[in-house]
Amino acid sequence: MIKNLSAHEAMQRLMDGNRKYISSATNPGDISPEIRRETCANGQKPYAIILACSDSREIPEAIFCAGIGELFVIRVAGNVIDDHQLGSIEYAADHLGCRLIVVLGHDHCGAVDAAINHDPDGHIKFITDEISLAIGGERDELKACRLNVERSVRLIKENPDVMRLEDDGLEVVGAVYHIEDGGVEFL
Repeated sequence: MIKNLSAHEAMQRLMDGNRKYISSATNPGDISPEIRRETCANGQKPYAIILACSDSREIPEAIFCAGIGELFVIRVAGNVIDDHQLGSIEYAADHLGCRLIVVLGHDHCGAVDAAINHDPDGHIKFITDEISLAIGGERDELKACRLNVERSVRLIKENPDVMRLEDDGLEVVGAVYHIEDGGVEFL
C-alpha cells in the first residue's frame, strides 16, 4: 500500500489552506500545465479524501487552497453516504494511500433545508430521507447540518473495509463550511 501524509499532517495542511482561503481573492493551488503533465505521467497522490456536498458554493479545492492532485473529492447533494461513495473512499484510502477522510457539510444547505421544511419526491427523496434519518426532529438548520455530517462520519467509520484501514492510521472527521466567511469548523 502507498504511504502518504499521516492523518494529522493532512489535517494540518487542510487547516493551513483554509486560513489562506479566508483572506484570498484567488486560489493559490497549483493548476499549472506542469502539474497536469506530472499527474498524468505519474498518477495522483492526494493527501486527503473529501466527501462534500454538490452545492456550487462549496468547492473543496478552493476552500483548502489545493491544486490538481492534492484532494480526492467526492461530491453528492447533502454529503450523504451510500455504497458508491464508500467505494470511492476505499479506493482513495487503499490504493492512493490517503490517511484522512473529511465529511464536509455546509451551512445554508438546500438538501438539509429540503429535509426539514419540504417533502420532495422523485430521486431527491433518496437524499432527503437519508438526511431525515440523521437529523430526526431537529429544526435548526446549522444543528441539522452538523447532525447530518456526524451520521455520514459514523456510517463511514462503521464500514468493515474502512475499519480495517483505521489500523493503518486512517482517520475520519467531520467539518462544516461556513459559506459567508469561508471558515471550516472541524467537529
